[in-house]
Amino acid sequence: MPAMKTNRSAAKRFKVSGNGKLIRFKANKRHILAKKSTKRKRNLRQPAVTDATCVKAMKKCMPYA
Repeated sequence: MPAMKTNRSAAKRFKVSGNGKLIRFKANKRHILAKKSTKRKRNLRQPAVTDATCVKAMKKCMPYA
């Protein structure tokens, strides 16, 4: 049986933490930043844990992560 392929777009967007949780980066930090408050932009810098509803599908996309 051939090796499973990793979904490269998922691999670039998600990292696995030390205890197995999926880490993602937050959206809305690319452009139109002038109207967003400094506090909001600072909060968007921090990585977040992926929601539990998506974890199963993302782990299937990244079988070797």
